[in-house]
Amino acid sequence: MVKWSNGQIITIKGRKVEQSLEEIRTAQKASWNKFSSGWKKWDEFTMEFLRPYGDEIIRQLQLKPTDVVLDVAAGTGEPGLTIASIVSEGKVVITDLAEDMLAVGREKAEENGITNVEFNACDVTVLPYADNTFDAISCRMGFMFFPDMQLAANEMVRVLKPGGRIAASVWCGPERNFWITATMGAVNKNIDVPKPPPGSPGMFRCAEDGLIRDIFAKAGLADIAQVEIDSLMHCKTTDVYWDFMTSVVAPVVGALNNADDATKENVKRDALDAVNQRHAEGEVSVENGARIISGVKV
Repeated sequence: MVKWSNGQIITIKGRKVEQSLEEIRTAQKASWNKFSSGWKKWDEFTMEFLRPYGDEIIRQLQLKPTDVVLDVAAGTGEPGLTIASIVSEGKVVITDLAEDMLAVGREKAEENGITNVEFNACDVTVLPYADNTFDAISCRMGFMFFPDMQLAANEMVRVLKPGGRIAASVWCGPERNFWITATMGAVNKNIDVPKPPPGSPGMFRCAEDGLIRDIFAKAGLADIAQVEIDSLMHCKTTDVYWDFMTSVVAPVVGALNNADDATKENVKRDALDAVNQRHAEGEVSVENGARIISGVKV
């Protein structure tokens, strides 16, 4: 049994263990800060294959030049930095739980002369903003990591102005995301990885069609729409693919950290074999797919 509210209740072999939201947040913050240097190294690569999802979020937000926009769980700054170029007479507040991730975004803003942005490390479930502050809110690949997704949505709606729009992207199921399943399939084949409790934060937690739509409806949004789009991770070679997956993809890194060298080699062999079967000739461009959901505050 898993219950998300003021805490997570997990049953492990008949024993109930309660994990507070604060404990989950603390662990997530530490993990994202730890991986921030890797995300900086791979930022251009990552932003390229995630760009179609950010572009669709922007399209659904129907932004005006004067809008004040909140970008939630922005990591290294996208799509907030792109939005800043659209709201040229407004501004973007870029937030994330991890300060070190935001530091990468702040550096990019400075390098590109983007001045109509603010950065703030904060928790989405206790946003430090007044009611009805923002004209629009974006959230790319954040919801699946929020300990309490409904609480997060409620808080985002609270700070959104009436008539404002929220747009968020989440991953579709494993069958649409070979970029992660190729390696995690190899991990699970060679390593006994404990399965997280159902409903725990993770990659495919929001893959169920209609899940985020229902959360948005309960939060009070109307005119809810969703679309599914696909993208490609242009790796060029399997070596680039493997280096990326083992640098910043937390489930992969976590599983391999405790494996011996022989097991690591077996995982690598099986993962790259899977990729090569789909890309026997030409450049390696690995498939991924996501769902973008939007709604309007009435």
